Amino acid sequence: MSKKVIWITGASSGIGEASAYKFVSEGYQVILSARKAEALEKVKSSSLHPENCKVLPLDLIDQASFPEKTAQAIAAFGHIDSVLHNGGISQRSLIRDTPIEVDRKLMEVNFFGTVALTKAILPHFIERKSGQFGVISSLVGKFGSPYRSSYAAAKHALHGFFESLRLEHFEENISVTMVCPGFIKTDVSKNALTADGSPLNEMDKAQENGMSAEDCAKEIFNALKNKKEEVYIGGKETLGIYLKRFVPTVFTKILRKSEVR
Repeated sequence: MSKKVIWITGASSGIGEASAYKFVSEGYQVILSARKAEALEKVKSSSLHPENCKVLPLDLIDQASFPEKTAQAIAAFGHIDSVLHNGGISQRSLIRDTPIEVDRKLMEVNFFGTVALTKAILPHFIERKSGQFGVISSLVGKFGSPYRSSYAAAKHALHGFFESLRLEHFEENISVTMVCPGFIKTDVSKNALTADGSPLNEMDKAQENGMSAEDCAKEIFNALKNKKEEVYIGGKETLGIYLKRFVPTVFTKILRKSEVR
């Protein structure tokens, strides 16, 4: 009970994997969740202290399993202090080309899966009068972007939900940190859904030149440690937050001319 425990979804690769290594190195016990058990076992064995990791496969679409998965997660180390909601899937398709079924899948994974898991673990936090949610949103959780309509919509929705949760459960000492990464060098664009629901299987140029997942994980750790309400991570693309806020018309013109795919 002396060590802090964090449950990380999407922990098999990218930001989730790098965050798992960072939290383990800082003395945390870490519950690793994603769909692929084999990939999670590899992350566990590659961590600084494998004995401080527990593998718990989880599919964000299979929300009926969340109560049992949550019970298993709590039992792993006896309690949970924090959840890092990192699991999700991106998008690379135009609105006009994308069937509603693909939009629904993006919302189901990125929004409803995260919300359902939050509702499953929330009673544990309320009972302990302590808990923290780190939510991996995106810069497009703050503004829209071409080719990412429903992905952006899901991330926008997460902000609304968790800002409400933060206000409702302040007295139970439950905090929320919204994390908005920009271009991070991961396979997120390769796995992004195209109009027919298949993965893009291609690395974005901006993603290729983005911040390393390791550096991103360090900033996530510091943001959660300091209980920041919201943090923007990346390079010059993070300036889009302020352009959108103060000169929205100018920002819209910039986005129209930018090369985004």
